[in-house]
Amino acid sequence: MLIVGAGPCGLMTAVELARRGIPVTVVDAAEEAATGSRAVLLWPYSLELFDGLGLRAEADKRGLPVQALCYHTAPGTVLRLPLDAHHAPLVLPQEETVDLLEQELRRLGGTVERGLRVTAVSAGGNTVTATARRADGEEVTFRADWLIGADGSRSTVRQCLGIAFAGAQVPTSFLVAEGPLAGEFEPDAVNYYLGRAGVMLIAPLPGGRARISGALDDPAAPVTPESAQRMLDERGPGGLRFTEVGLAASYASSERIATRFRSGRCFLVGDAAHVHTPTGGQGLNLGFADVRNLVWKLAGVIDGRYDAAILDSYDTERRAAAEQTVAATGKMTRRAVLGPVALLVRNALMSLAHRTGALAKQLVPMLAGWQVRYPDALGLAGPGTPKGLPQPGTRSPAWPLDPDPAGRFQLVGMGPDGGTMSRRGAELAERLPTVLKHRHRVTAGSGFVLLRPDGYVAAAGPEADLGHLTAALKKILTTSHLER
Repeated sequence: MLIVGAGPCGLMTAVELARRGIPVTVVDAAEEAATGSRAVLLWPYSLELFDGLGLRAEADKRGLPVQALCYHTAPGTVLRLPLDAHHAPLVLPQEETVDLLEQELRRLGGTVERGLRVTAVSAGGNTVTATARRADGEEVTFRADWLIGADGSRSTVRQCLGIAFAGAQVPTSFLVAEGPLAGEFEPDAVNYYLGRAGVMLIAPLPGGRARISGALDDPAAPVTPESAQRMLDERGPGGLRFTEVGLAASYASSERIATRFRSGRCFLVGDAAHVHTPTGGQGLNLGFADVRNLVWKLAGVIDGRYDAAILDSYDTERRAAAEQTVAATGKMTRRAVLGPVALLVRNALMSLAHRTGALAKQLVPMLAGWQVRYPDALGLAGPGTPKGLPQPGTRSPAWPLDPDPAGRFQLVGMGPDGGTMSRRGAELAERLPTVLKHRHRVTAGSGFVLLRPDGYVAAAGPEADLGHLTAALKKILTTSHLER
C-alpha cells in the first residue's frame, strides 16, 4: 500500500491500515513535517477514530475541550449553545495531530519517507506504479497493490490520474491571527461575533492562546499584527488585546470537489478530494471521514472478506458527503458576509431560533457531523424503515457501535429476550462470524438495525425483513466468507 502525503489524512490512513496488519509506505514531498495549528477542530466522528486507536487520552491531554458555541448578535446578547459529549469538539492544533499519528505509525513499525515528490502515477492490472523525485534529482519508483492520494488540494496524484477538481475560488479572503489574549472572553467556547462591523471568530487554543478569524474588507491590504488587533477591536466585545501575535496572515479558500474519488486501484482522501470554506471547522473532519469510510472496505477486500465491488461505494458515498458539506459551509460563509440590513434580519432570526430551541437542534448536529447522509450504495437497505428506527445512510448517537477490534458489521436485534429476533440474529452471526457481530436489545416490539463498521446505518426494519437483509449482505461478501 502506497500513501502519498503525510498530513493528518495520510497518516490516519496509514495507521488504520497498519494496525490491521497491512504493510504501508508513506511518502511526502516536504523534508519535514509541517508546523502550525492550521486545522484545529476535531468533531466527535473524528474523535471516535482516536478512541479506536487508543490515542484519545493523549489527544485530550494535548488539546482543549470545547463546552459551548456562543453567538454574539449584539452587545450584551449571547446565544449560547452548550455541547454535550455527542456534539463537543476538541481543539487540537494540526501539528499535534500529525505528531500523534506519526508516533503511532512508528510504534506499529511504519515510517514516513520525506523529501520525495511524486511526479507520475500509472496503474495496470493489479499494480500501481508511482515515480517520485528527491530534491537532488534522484528518481525512486514504487510499486504497490493500491495507492491513496492524500497530498492536499494541489494533489499531484489527482492530476496524474486526470481527475478534474470542479468548482471555483470563493471571492472572500480571510484574516487569521493567533496569540495570547488579554481580557475577558469565554475560554472554553468558540465565540462568533456577528456585529455590524463584520463577523469574527475567537477560538481558544491550548497553551493560553487564541485564534481570531474574519472576512477581510480589503483583501489587497497587508495583514499585520496591527491589522489583526484592529479587527479584534472593531468586531470583538471590546477590552481584548493580543499580548503577542505569533501568526498573522490572510488566506483564500475554494469550493471544489473531485469528479471521481476513485480511479481503479487509486483513491483520493482529504483535501485531494475536496476543499471548502473554513466556516464550521469541517475540513479535516471531512477528510477523516473519508479515511474511515475507505479503510474498512479496502482492508476487507485485501483480507478476502468483501467482494472488490464494494470499493465502488467509496466514491458514491464520499462525494455525496462532500457535496453536502460544501453546500453547508458555503451557506454559512455567505451568511457571514451579509450587508447591514440582511445582517439585522439574520441576527433576529437566529435569536428567534435560539428561543424556540431550533438553533441548537439544527446547527449543532450539522457541525458535529450527524446530518451527513449516504445513499444506499451497498444495496443493503430493505423495502422500508418503520417509524422509530434510524434511516439507512444516517448516523445517530442513539445507535453507537460496540467496541469490536475485528471491525465487523453489527446487527442490533430488538424484541423479547429469547424471542425469535434474538434467536435469528444470533444464528446469522454464527453463520457469518468474520463479518457480523450480534447484540440484542430487550424491547416490546421486534426488529433490527444493522450498523456498518464505520457507524452508519446500513439497514433497519421489522423482523420480517431479516431474510432480505441476509441475502443482501451475502452479495457483498466473497465466496470464501459465506457461512463459514
